[in-house]
Parts: sequence; C-alpha cells; structure tokens
Amino acid sequence: MEIHDVIQGSPEWLALRTQYDTASEAPAMMGCSKYQTRAELLRQKATGYTPTVDRAKQALFDRGHETEALARTLVEELIGEDLYPVTGSLGRLLSSYDGLTMDERIGYEHKLWNETLAAQVRAGDLEPHHYWQLEQQILVGGLEKVIFVCSDGTRDNFVHMEYRAVPGRAEQLVAGWKQFAEDLASYQHVEVQPAAVATEQPSLPAVIVNMGGALTVSSNLPDFGVALRSYIKTIPAKPATDQEFADAELACKNLKTAEEALQAAEDRALAGMTDVEAMRRVVADLCALARTTRLASEKMVEARKIAIRDEIRVEFSKQAADHLINLNLRIGKEYMPSVPVDFAACMLRKKTITSLRDACSQVLTDFKIKASAIADGIQVNMRYAQENASEYGFLFADFKSIVLKAADDFQSTLTSRIATHKLDEARKDQERKDREAAEAKRVEDERIAREAADAIAKAATPAAAAPVAPAAVVTTAPVTVGRRYVSAAPASPSQPAAAPAAQPTLRLGVICDRLGFIINAALVEQIGVEPASRDTRQLPLFHEHQFTDICKALIQHIETIAEMAPA
Repeated sequence: MEIHDVIQGSPEWLALRTQYDTASEAPAMMGCSKYQTRAELLRQKATGYTPTVDRAKQALFDRGHETEALARTLVEELIGEDLYPVTGSLGRLLSSYDGLTMDERIGYEHKLWNETLAAQVRAGDLEPHHYWQLEQQILVGGLEKVIFVCSDGTRDNFVHMEYRAVPGRAEQLVAGWKQFAEDLASYQHVEVQPAAVATEQPSLPAVIVNMGGALTVSSNLPDFGVALRSYIKTIPAKPATDQEFADAELACKNLKTAEEALQAAEDRALAGMTDVEAMRRVVADLCALARTTRLASEKMVEARKIAIRDEIRVEFSKQAADHLINLNLRIGKEYMPSVPVDFAACMLRKKTITSLRDACSQVLTDFKIKASAIADGIQVNMRYAQENASEYGFLFADFKSIVLKAADDFQSTLTSRIATHKLDEARKDQERKDREAAEAKRVEDERIAREAADAIAKAATPAAAAPVAPAAVVTTAPVTVGRRYVSAAPASPSQPAAAPAAQPTLRLGVICDRLGFIINAALVEQIGVEPASRDTRQLPLFHEHQFTDICKALIQHIETIAEMAPA
C-alpha cells in the first residue's frame, strides 16, 4: 500500500479521490449503495460533476467526524493500540481509514449511530452497502481485520464487530472495478431528467343544466363540448418520456371527472323535469366521448409502458449478446457458453424510465463481470493446453466443453488423457515388438530345422573315397543301440534358456511336422533333451524354446555319427 500525505477532508484529499476508485464508492459500483446508483456514479466520474452538499448534509458530516474521533479512543482502549487516520492506495484503488494501527494490521471504520445498523453489528451480519467498503479497505491495506463501529461517540451507544475478508469477495470487487473501468471508457453522457410532474392543464368548464318552469332547458353543454374536444387534442397520443406519461395519466383522471360531472348534471336536471330528451342525448354523447377517450388513453398509456419496457429489454439484451461476441473475439474461438441474464425480472415494480434503465444497467454489469470471468478462465486453460498438450489435440475433440472447467479440473483432465494415451501407445509398441520377436523366432526355428534336415540327408549319402591315413588311436568307441550310432559321451546341447512360467504345449508330432521327418521320444531323450512334462497319456510335452535345443542336439548327434561311420 502506498501512503498519501494528505489530511482527510482537505481540498488535497478531495482532489486525490478524483484520481482513484475509492472504498466509499465501492458499494455504488457494486450496485448496493443506498445513496447512489451505479449509473449515477458512472455519470459523476465521467463528467466530473460533484453533487452540492447542502447545510443539513454538511452538518451530518461534521457530526460523523466528531463521533468518529470520540469513538476512536474507545476502540484504542478495546484493542490496546493507537489508531491513526491514514489514506492509502493500491493501484487504482484508494481507501481512507478512520484509523490504522502502527503495524497496519487492524483498521477502524466508524458509522453514525442508528438502530438498524446497530442491530446488524450486534448480529455480526453487515449488508452489502457496508461490507464492500470494508472489503476494499482490507484489500488495499492488506489488513488482518477491520473494527467496524456504530456509535454516537458515547459508551452507552457503542457497538462494534470484527470484519474479516470473506473468501471470493475481493475477486468480485476487483472484477467489478475492472468492468466499471470498461463502462467508464465507453460512457456516453445522457442528461438526467428531473422526476416528471404532470403539466398543469386547463380546467374544463363547470357543467350547468337548469330546468325552467315551462320544461325548457338552459345549459352550457355546447360550450362544454367544444372545451372537451379541445382538451382531448392536448393529450399525448404516444407518450415516450416520463413527462408525457405523467401528462397522459392526469388527463385520464380529468376525463373521469368530466364523466362524473356530466352524469351529475343530468341527474340534477331530471330531478326537475320529466322529458328533456334533447338534453339527455347531448349529455349522453358528451359522456360517451369523455369515457371513450379516457379508456383509449388508459389503454394507450399501458401499451406504451409495455412497449417501452420491451424496447429497454431488447436494447440491453443486445448489449449482453454483443459482449459475448466480443469475448469470443478476444478468445479467438467461439468457446463462450450461454450466460443467463434476466432483464424482465429486474424491471418489475419499476415505475419510471430512469429506474427501468438503472435496473437493467446493473443486471448488465453483473452479467458482464460473470461472462468476463468465464472468458478469463477459458484463456488460462487455453494457454495451459498450448504449453502442455499442443501435440495431443486429437485427444480433445470435446475441447469446447472441457475448456469451461475450473483450471485444476481442466489440467487434471488433460494430464489424465495424455497419460492414458501414452500408456496405450507403450502397450501397442510392446505388442508390436512381441510380434516381431515371435516372427524372428519362427524364422530361426525354420532355419534350424532346415539345417537339421540337410545334415541328415548329407549323412545318408555315401562318403567319397578318401586316401588311406595312418591308423589313429580311437579314444571313444562307438556304442551300438539297435541300429543307431551314438557317441560314448552324450551330445551337449546349448544351455537352454530358463523355462517360462507358461505350461508346456509342444508335442512330439508337431516337432516331427516341423522337422519333416519322424523321431521318437527315446531319441529325443537319448540326445539329451528331457520333456518338460507329460500329458494324461504320459506322452512327452515340451516348451516352445526346447524345439531349438532339439534341433541343435540332432545336428550334433548326426555329425558325430557321420564322423564315426566306417569309410
């Protein structure tokens, strides 16, 4: 917080306030002030107009300052610390504190005594008219709390409460001032019209009907008729302003009075005569004219009221729609959802055009703040996605929907989907590698089988004559087993790989199919390959990897036999 060296109430202080958005203006900006509408605050800041302070209001201000000083002493006793009036700012926000402690932890705000406010303080539940000012004071000063006091400067009428920042309100306040600044920048001044008062209208002449003794009728009905018709022409045919509505409504009341006067005159005349048909026809005609015109004017007034409400509603609805369009342009994508706004509801029980427009203006402001906050959240999520998921756009066909999530939920969604995708890709890659490994093993097995078959065929072919060589000492004698020759030392197949955990499924018949010739279980065991298990018929079962061991052992076995065979 920046401290300003000004005395509160001085011309310098008043000049300083015009350069900032003050805490005392916060309730009006939020549309919650009892003394000023948001539209009035906009006009004041845009035009620089400052309402004149009359003598009565100045006296009230002086009384407030006096009681504020008296109550400050009571608060100092309460908290055990001195308080000093301070004016400070944070950015464009300004707060004038009735008192701050030296360490700027505790603030003090005083309001003049009234029973309604005192009841709120006792209950510890302030209305928005007061708490928005306190929220700005806490925000600007970074305060721990504000001691809010309602008193007349005496101990008898002195109530207080501690106000601490409510989560979420500071964000609402900042968003409100942001929207206010945008509205102020685009403000177009419209002269405020005073409250409408019906224009004084010419009175219709009194209705006079006298009955003579000879059943003659003397009256001013012709003159009254001329005056009535002239008066009707002055009634606004299509009122559009509060002034014209007031004039039309007064005219309807005067026409009603004319109806009643005509009927009363007729009744008085009839009391003195029996047959005054001509007079009665004139009275009936004039009465009908007054009544018809009155009813038409009443319907016209009511219709214009409805039409003007519709025009205002349509005008502000268009502004709301334009705001959504502008937000989509700011975002760069049409990601903005439909944000509900009800202008019709806020117009209920509003009587004047000014009050209708002020109510709609406040609803529009709340709508803009809410919509802008959504747009801000969308942009935060879009930046995160651009920085962390730009390569995975294909995973987010529903991006328009999920981008509306809160930042934490959105980031969690992106992280989860990307992690799932990576796991799936790793699984697919491993499956591909497994398929390639299986195919390579199949090819290798086929190669080994072919080599075994070639070795067997070669051994079966008679050896070519070879030159006589000196006798050699045979260290290992061949052993005859049936018709097969095997080495004295059993073949040593390559070290088998560790048996997998899977059950053995390779049968001897499959091995023979792969080799292209028939071998039996005894031969397999003779060359040093033991079956992994046996089935229910005690037939041998081998692991798939043992096929390679069998082929290699056969090759070694055949080569040994070939070497030992006689020339």
